[in-house]
Amino acid sequence: MPEKGHRSGPRVAIINIVGLCGRLLGESTPKLSRFARQSGRKESIIRPVVPAVTCTAQSTYLTGKLPTEHGIVGNGWYDRNLHEHHFWKQSNQLVESEKIWDTLREDRPGFTCANLFWWYNMYSSVDYSITPRPLYRSDGLKIFDIHSQPLSIRDAIKKDLGEFPFPSFWGPMAGIASSKWIADAAKWMERKQQPDLHLIYLPHLDYDLQRYGPDDLRCKQALKEIDELAGSLIEFLSDRRVHCIILSEYGITAVNRVIYPNRALRHQGWLNIKEEFGLDTLDSGGSRAFALTDHQVAHVYLQDKTSSFSAKVRVCLESLDGVATVLEGKSRSQAGLDHPRAGDLIVLANEDAWFSYYFWEDDGKAPEFARCIDIHRKHGYDPAELFVDPSITLPKLQAARKLIAKKMGFRIHMDLIPLDPSLVGGSHGIMPKDQADWPVVFGNGIPESEVLEATEIHDLILTQF
Repeated sequence: MPEKGHRSGPRVAIINIVGLCGRLLGESTPKLSRFARQSGRKESIIRPVVPAVTCTAQSTYLTGKLPTEHGIVGNGWYDRNLHEHHFWKQSNQLVESEKIWDTLREDRPGFTCANLFWWYNMYSSVDYSITPRPLYRSDGLKIFDIHSQPLSIRDAIKKDLGEFPFPSFWGPMAGIASSKWIADAAKWMERKQQPDLHLIYLPHLDYDLQRYGPDDLRCKQALKEIDELAGSLIEFLSDRRVHCIILSEYGITAVNRVIYPNRALRHQGWLNIKEEFGLDTLDSGGSRAFALTDHQVAHVYLQDKTSSFSAKVRVCLESLDGVATVLEGKSRSQAGLDHPRAGDLIVLANEDAWFSYYFWEDDGKAPEFARCIDIHRKHGYDPAELFVDPSITLPKLQAARKLIAKKMGFRIHMDLIPLDPSLVGGSHGIMPKDQADWPVVFGNGIPESEVLEATEIHDLILTQF
């Protein structure tokens, strides 16, 4: 792909630093702090959308709509027709409102957009995209890879940058390497294509802030690493006359309580559990009520729609330690979650608590996928996937043996994930009480405002053009 000359119109890069909030800007982030507070300015605070999770927040920013309209009620949902749950799907057609790049094209002929790792990035109307996409062999083995648009980008960028370091994108090895590859890919895309709007996702802070909690001293290193990486990217893009805006999707707060809604529903006899290979499996289609958990939010789906049953389920959920409130009917609509994909009841945790999807009562009956990194089959988001089971002796050796067996063509079971949610130190999804823990946005040309609504980010980006 030939290198192009600079365009004459404004060009903007939106750098999404996941987990960044005002509380974290300071000594460990000198470059970001300097950029945020240049010319005596201060970062603006974003009132987080609920649920304050990746897919919902990004869809709200890019459409200017709430989940009621764009349909992204969380990182996952339950399909009532298929009786199947879906997590981390990637088709852009799932977002049911017009996207910002399509709006900008209406008044700017030739307008181009590149999307690097923001979610719902497959089969999108952007001009250039790169997104994580494993390949699955017929023997069940998973091969790490990426998907791109145009498809030619995939081979070209891997030739120049090497393979995307997928293990550092999620799991016990999650760390700076994946964000560095994405930042390098952003520079690569800028050199090759000079998009008018460049969406860039840097997930690094998400890992240690969830592992250890935001107050843990081990998070300082992660802050220094993302500050250096983002600072370098801002400098590179600014030198090429690209206007940079930094934003985040949510802030992460410390947690010390785990809530198990599916176990509570099971105790009431409302969960349908079937045995497969001697292990418990949740039969969601046959359950009168079950929960899909998503950080500090749980969508509860009811097969029995009677008001008397709904009231019983609500009382059960409200009795759980760590539950703050249950949204239903009018309150569900007022929260911007009146969409068919949303749960009939939506449960919000207290700030120091989060929801686990676990539905088994005996760890010996946990399904096979529970001890693996398996973001699609689990009935909820599982941050325990950020850890290696501490009960495993010499875990690195065990992992190496399994990887060697995999390379030799053997089928393996990478069962290294603990069944101990109490290891998790941080979470997100609700609106924290302290605005210092809310997401932020800053950069040249960002109007100073005490609080911006999440839906206002869409128009804020439009004004840059």
